[in-house]
Amino acid sequence: MRVRYRINQFWQAVTASPSEEDLRKVNKVLSPEMISLFREMQASEQAHSINIYKQLRANGDTNQDLLVAALLHDVGKSRYPLKIWERILIVFGNTFFPRQVKRWGKREPSGWVRPFVIAENHPTWGAEMAEEAGAPTTTVMIIRRHQEVLPHHANDETVSFEEHLVQRLQLVDDNS
Repeated sequence: MRVRYRINQFWQAVTASPSEEDLRKVNKVLSPEMISLFREMQASEQAHSINIYKQLRANGDTNQDLLVAALLHDVGKSRYPLKIWERILIVFGNTFFPRQVKRWGKREPSGWVRPFVIAENHPTWGAEMAEEAGAPTTTVMIIRRHQEVLPHHANDETVSFEEHLVQRLQLVDDNS
């Protein structure tokens, strides 16, 4: 069942495109420098990020650092844009070989491991890009850590405010 869900999620992601209305909303949230970053993402990644932003807003989230991070969390992928077959490879690799995918992700982004390297490193690259574009420190931290496995649960009292923001993004991102 999980494989079918991932395939459906993948198909929706690669065929999605942001509406003009959604892009106008993005222009109101991001600075001109961050808008330039956002536009570097593929249309499907833009639509995904807008969807995350909308879901967070619908959940009552108003933290500006979190909302900006939602829009830019995958911007690091624009450093090495993924082809459709590479996206498929990532989905199947993460589904069937998650430990090997982590290991492959530590190589250079070339050859058959390229998509795994991009998947593994895009949070760091995106954080660097967002920082260069003038994103706030907390936004940069959320982007950098958005794929990190955090040791605590959202309702754990030992979770820092920043970790709580990361978890809120992860919760929506993981279900999108």
